[in-house]
Amino acid sequence: MPSSVIHLLPDSVANQIAAGEVIQRPASVIKELMENAVDAGATEIVVSVQDAGRTQILVRDDGCGMTETDARLAFERHATSKISEAADIYRLHTMGFRGEALPSIAAVAQVDMTTCRSGEDVGTHLYISASEVVEQEPCPARQGTLISVKNIFFNLPARRRFLKSDAIELKHICNEFLRVSLAHPDVNTQLSADGQLLYKLPAGNIRQRFGGLGLRLSQQLLPVETVTSIVKISGFVGTPESAKKKGAEQYFFANNRYMRSPYFHKAVLEAYKGIIPPDEAPAYFIYFEVDPQAMDVNVHPQKTEIKFDDEQNIWQILKTTIIASLNDNNILPSIDFEKQPIDVSYYSASEAERHYNPFNTDASNYRAYPQHSDPVPQDWQQLYGQMAQVVAPTPQPTTGYTLFPSSVNANPDEPTTTTQVSALCPPPAEFKQHALRYILVSIADGLLLIDQHRAHERIMYDHYKRRLDSGTIESQMLLYPEKIVMNIADACVVSEITDELAHVGIDASVTENVVTVTSAPAHMQSSDVRDLIECLAFDSQNGSIDLRQNVLDYLVTWLASRNSIPYGRNLSTDEMVDLYNRLMTCPQKNRTPSGKPTYRLLTNAEVDSLLRF
Repeated sequence: MPSSVIHLLPDSVANQIAAGEVIQRPASVIKELMENAVDAGATEIVVSVQDAGRTQILVRDDGCGMTETDARLAFERHATSKISEAADIYRLHTMGFRGEALPSIAAVAQVDMTTCRSGEDVGTHLYISASEVVEQEPCPARQGTLISVKNIFFNLPARRRFLKSDAIELKHICNEFLRVSLAHPDVNTQLSADGQLLYKLPAGNIRQRFGGLGLRLSQQLLPVETVTSIVKISGFVGTPESAKKKGAEQYFFANNRYMRSPYFHKAVLEAYKGIIPPDEAPAYFIYFEVDPQAMDVNVHPQKTEIKFDDEQNIWQILKTTIIASLNDNNILPSIDFEKQPIDVSYYSASEAERHYNPFNTDASNYRAYPQHSDPVPQDWQQLYGQMAQVVAPTPQPTTGYTLFPSSVNANPDEPTTTTQVSALCPPPAEFKQHALRYILVSIADGLLLIDQHRAHERIMYDHYKRRLDSGTIESQMLLYPEKIVMNIADACVVSEITDELAHVGIDASVTENVVTVTSAPAHMQSSDVRDLIECLAFDSQNGSIDLRQNVLDYLVTWLASRNSIPYGRNLSTDEMVDLYNRLMTCPQKNRTPSGKPTYRLLTNAEVDSLLRF
C-alpha cells in the first residue's frame, strides 16, 4: 500500500500562505493597522516608515487599547471582536472583521506591540517573529496601541525581492494612508517617511485637509449632497478645471470604507459629459451611506469591491446629484428663454447632414452644427455654382510645409531642406485623405490605408530614439518655469527620475511636493510638460512603467505620441507623400511603439470580394 500523500500544513506555513492574500506590500500593513486603530476609537493615528516600509513601519493610536488576554488572542487567525455569527457580516459598521490582519502581518515580519487600556498604568508588551511568540510581559504604557513592524518578508526572500523601488512603494503607502484618512474625516492622521513629515491631516472635510497641503485642488471642489430612502450621498466633485487625463484625485467611500467602482465612475463621467474633454476625468470625493444589510463588503480579500442591492438606482441618483451641483454653481450652460432672439446652435442629425459640405476638407472651416443656415436654392445648377465658388481648393505649396520639425529625417545624415517626392511612392495624384484621419494610396497590389496619427507616431518614435541614443534631443528653456504642485508620493516618484528626464530634454527639480520644470524638448508646450509629469507618476503607481527599467522608453513613446499629427488635420498631397516615404523607411513600419497597426493593405482580391453578391 502506498503511503498517504495528503497531510496538514504546519500553522506557520499556512499563515504565510494566507498572508499572501492580505499582506501584499508594506502599504497593506499600514491599511490594516490604521483600520484597526479606527475601530479602536482612535482620534489620532501617527504612521512613520523607514526605507518605504522595508525596514520598519510604526503605527501609534490613542484608541481603547487591549487587555493582556486580548492582545495575545489578536494574533490568532480568525480572532475578532466584531462577529459572533455569519449574519453579523451584513450588519457591520466597522473595518477589519475577518481576524486575519495581525496574524498575517506576524507571519511575514517581526512585530513589536505595546498596548494599554484607558485608565490603566500598566499595559502589555508582545514580540512575535514569523508567527512565533518570543516575548510577552507587562510594561508601563499610555492609553492606546503602538505597533512596530520590522523587516517585512524577512522569511520570504522571494517576496521581498519583488517589492518595487522605494519611490513606488512609498507612493502605495501614501495612497493607502490617504484612503483611510479621507474615509474618516473625524480622525487626525499623520504620515512620516525617514524622519520627513509627508502628511498631517487634521480632522475636517476635504477642503480643509487639502488646503493645508497647499494643493490648488482645495479651491476647485464643489459640494454634493442628497438624501433618499436608498442612499445618502455627500462629498465634493471637482470643477471642469480639475479634470485630468490621468492622476485626478478620485475616491468613493461606502459607509466610511474606501471602494473601487468603475460602474459609479461612469456615472460621474456621464454628469460631466459635454463640459470636459472625453479623454479627461474630474476629481471627486464621494461618500455613500447605505444600510449595511443592503451591501456586501466581503467579496474581495482587500475589501475594496462592494456590491449593492440597488446599484442601478444609486447610479442614477449619483449622476443627478452631481448634475444638480454643477448647475447650482453655474458650471452647466443655461439658456435664457426670455431673451430675444434665441440662438441655439444645435441641429438634429438629419439637419446636420443637410448643412455638412462633403467637398470641403478643410477642418478649420468645417462645422457640423452651424449657427445660421442660408436658404437652399431651388435651382440645383445655382446651388452647384455657389458650392464650386466656396469650396474651390487653394493650390497647395510644394515647399515650406511643417509636417515634421526640421530635425526629423528618415536618415540622420539627410539634409534638412524641403523633402522631395521620391520613387518610394506612386504618383502624387493617387494619394487621397479620407475623413481627416486616413491616407488612401492606390498601388499595384491594391488599396493601402494609412492611419496618419499612428504612422507619424512611429516616425517620431524612431526620431526621438535616434536622438536619445546619440544624446542630441533638442531642448529649449521655458519662458516661465512650470511649477507643478503634486502630492508628496508623486513628487517622490519624479525625484527618482530627474536624470532620465534630463536625457529627453526636461530639466526638472523637486522641492517637497513641487516639481519645477525649466526646460523642455523643442516644440513641446508647458501644458504638455505638466501632462507628461502627471501621467508618468500615475502610470508608475499602476504598474504601467517600472522606474528601474523602461522609464526612458516610456518618455520617448509619450513624446512621439504627443507630437504626432492629430486626427482632423487636413494634409496636402506633399505632406501625405512625405509621411508615406518616411514610414516606409522605418524598421518597424507596420506597428506603433505600443503595437497598434499603422496601415492596412486591402488587396485587389479583397476589394473585389467586397463588391460581389
